[in-house]
Amino acid sequence: MQIHLQYGQDGLTAELPTENATIIRPRFVEGLPDEQAAFQDAVRRPNGARPLAEAVAAHERVAIVIADGTRPLPSDRLLPWILAELAHVPEENVTIVVGTGTHRPNTAEELEQIVGAEVYRRLRVVNHNAYEEESMAVVRPGQDGRGPLMMNREYADADRRILVGFIEPHFMAGFSGGYKAVFPGVADLASILHYHRAEIIGHPQSKWGVLEGNPTQEQIRANASALPVDFLVNVTLNHKRQITRFFCGDVITAHEEGCRYAKETAMAAVDRSFPLVITTNSGFPLDQNLYQSVKGMCAAAEIIEDDGEMIVAARCNDGFPAHGNFTKLLYEHSSPQAMLETIFRPGFHMLDQWQVQKFAEVALRAQVAIYSELEPDAVSRAGLTPVADLNDHISTAVAALGADAPVAVLPEGPMTIPYLV
Repeated sequence: MQIHLQYGQDGLTAELPTENATIIRPRFVEGLPDEQAAFQDAVRRPNGARPLAEAVAAHERVAIVIADGTRPLPSDRLLPWILAELAHVPEENVTIVVGTGTHRPNTAEELEQIVGAEVYRRLRVVNHNAYEEESMAVVRPGQDGRGPLMMNREYADADRRILVGFIEPHFMAGFSGGYKAVFPGVADLASILHYHRAEIIGHPQSKWGVLEGNPTQEQIRANASALPVDFLVNVTLNHKRQITRFFCGDVITAHEEGCRYAKETAMAAVDRSFPLVITTNSGFPLDQNLYQSVKGMCAAAEIIEDDGEMIVAARCNDGFPAHGNFTKLLYEHSSPQAMLETIFRPGFHMLDQWQVQKFAEVALRAQVAIYSELEPDAVSRAGLTPVADLNDHISTAVAALGADAPVAVLPEGPMTIPYLV
């Protein structure tokens, strides 16, 4: 059997030397036949809010928050449509804030690609920087022994705030989208670190597809609502990066409607676990580094047998990446258990610990091999098995299990979240 895996820009073909393979994909939904017309209908008849054109007066300053270059959000298509609805607002009153969270700032070339050349030329586009307190404003004083909550000053000083994002299952927050554009998107580093503390990330309800009772999602909403949000533009996407539906209006009402839809289309019930699971991280832009590729691992971990093997195909052309503490935490510990012992140590707080925590939870359950552009020595130091030839490695793994052993494949990685029933 041949199966196309999403990998980088173009994907790749894997050979499965078995007929006992379960291919798990999201329910494919055709892209909207006229995305712009559907957008106009959604923002002019929004869910729980005034139409977008009425949300901002001509004299008001508006901040539009979008995702950074690690997300497949089609901002280059959405922004011109949003700006057309706000044609009565002078362009100098509009700032586009790229919600980087703790990620590195996007380069000028990346920003132009994200928002489109015309928008980049005409409007002010700024990266959020969680590491520069002088670029932020206090939006809530310190409480419970913690410091103040700060947010990007361009966002905080705006009269009106519009959030743009896409909804898919999220391995900690239940679903992406909604208030997540604000928190952690435009928040300060200390607040983000507190939000990602070990006991919250390790909570059994901080998982794919769960909103109610999810302490990660509860923190997102509690912090992001410190400033009013005036309008939400969220979308769902298919694997072709086509928009399948719009969810616009009130930030809670529209988001929850979108989450219900995403659960129906992007989560798949599975009746057994598997000794071998092949996964991806959905290709570009999600598989640019190992840090992001932990999400594809977590998706596969939902259905892998204890001590099974997971084979990950993720390009990782941007490395681990070089910035942050992800690599440091992986390299400084000899085992997944040692990583978790450090992370759960009282008083321990370090940037990127949350992704290492999720990585370690997966690595405790399964052997993880990865086909990527990472240097083999670097992969081995991180506790993973480097794969030089994907098809050879798959053949060897299947042969070790036996020709009839069941194999699961997630060709679109975390675009599909399987769950056991």
